[in-house]
Amino acid sequence: MQSEDIKPSQPEQFPVIENKDLSLFEALLPVFVLILMLAYNILVFGDLSLNGSNQFILLMGASFAAIVGFRKGVSYAQMLEEVSHNVKSTSGAILILLMVGALSGTWLISGIIPSMIYYGLQLLSPGIFLAASLVICSIISLATGSSWSTSATVGIALIGIGNTLGISPGMTAGAVISGAYFGDKISPLSDTTNLAAAMAGADLFDHVRYMLISTIPSVLIAFIIFLVIGLGIETGSAPNITDKLQAIDSAFTISPWLFAVPLTVIFLITRKTEPLIALLTGALLGGVAAIVAQPDIVVATAGGTTLDFTTAYKGVMNALTIKTSVSTTNPELNDLFTAKGMQGMMGTIWLILCAMVFGGVMDAIGALTRISQALLSLFHSIFGLFTSTVLSCIAINVTASDQYLALVIPGKMYKKAFEKRGLHPVNLSRTLEDSGTVTSVLVPWNTCGAYNAGVLGVATGDYFMYAIFNWLSPLMTLLIAGMGFRIKKLDSAQSA
Repeated sequence: MQSEDIKPSQPEQFPVIENKDLSLFEALLPVFVLILMLAYNILVFGDLSLNGSNQFILLMGASFAAIVGFRKGVSYAQMLEEVSHNVKSTSGAILILLMVGALSGTWLISGIIPSMIYYGLQLLSPGIFLAASLVICSIISLATGSSWSTSATVGIALIGIGNTLGISPGMTAGAVISGAYFGDKISPLSDTTNLAAAMAGADLFDHVRYMLISTIPSVLIAFIIFLVIGLGIETGSAPNITDKLQAIDSAFTISPWLFAVPLTVIFLITRKTEPLIALLTGALLGGVAAIVAQPDIVVATAGGTTLDFTTAYKGVMNALTIKTSVSTTNPELNDLFTAKGMQGMMGTIWLILCAMVFGGVMDAIGALTRISQALLSLFHSIFGLFTSTVLSCIAINVTASDQYLALVIPGKMYKKAFEKRGLHPVNLSRTLEDSGTVTSVLVPWNTCGAYNAGVLGVATGDYFMYAIFNWLSPLMTLLIAGMGFRIKKLDSAQSA
């Protein structure tokens, strides 16, 4: 799901704004200023920079871009209109984030997440855990077409299992994200898959088949690397999980029947139910399951003494909206069994809104298009064309903070260039996915990076190097282009 669940996929909804008076230096200047300010801010605040200072830096970057725009004749009204459009486009993402926070709360007090961790600890050994996480998330995401839903459901549980096994959260998050974006990228149910094909003018299933050329090697390499990492973990002393299992069993009523709730959510998404509706359903079903399976925890969450309608209502409502926790006899598990509810998602929402302000101003002044045009003019060979497309997608993920624009703007800019080279549209659509869709999650202030960091509770910088599939995909598409391997050409009829 990424942000593809939040916006329509019609290309005409994404106009490309040009400003012929804007030089390349002027287009890039706000980006350089933003990067310098973010670097210094992170140096000063460290991990605490996400608490608010980074958000303000994004607004400062937007202000600097606005000054450049004013000097080039772009009005305040034009900038505000584009910012408004960008912020409006994230309304679905914000609601989804709130639902994920609500879902995590009720799935905690109902015992759903503890049950996943309880059974997962017995089935997944440290040696195979990372590779298995990649496979599990790939299957779920492929079936649902939704990387966001995958992270919000099985992803959260896998983070908990990995923590209990003594595996770095960054490693686990990297495996989760690699699998989630692999499945999302090649699923016909995914909006980004449909949008990339539409922007390039390619048939959807031709696009999916052609993507396998670069996607399968990338995910296989990621799988092998995670296996190798797992072997290193296996050779060390495996953690004793007996006390942890006993602690979970004593704090919660553990039952495989609780899995009916997440399975219902996955079923709804596979039936093309809107993700927001599916997640809301999952959150509410989690509340019902909590009342039935964990009445004592519901009463404790409500601060009451006996279960009645009022304490049941208050307990579930607290889990949906504010921070809740369940104590166990094992101190190591207490931080794990904490959920922040809808309230805990406000920092991520704040980051997304500020990023959309910066991206909206950059789009309004024509900077995004100017950067893409400059990259296109740098290269004249077929390999250069692929390279330019990859760099444009990554640049727009960084500057516009939105993976949709990272597909749309390069897609519109490069479509004619690929046709003039006699290249079939699937070359462009695959390159857009390999570099636009999957790298969005590697940028902390991109909607996808902010979402996954917030949902999984792992900073983007911590999982970056372990999101192997995501940073390997653009390199793989360039390697294949450089080798000239199976570069599909237009036939004479198509060229005409």
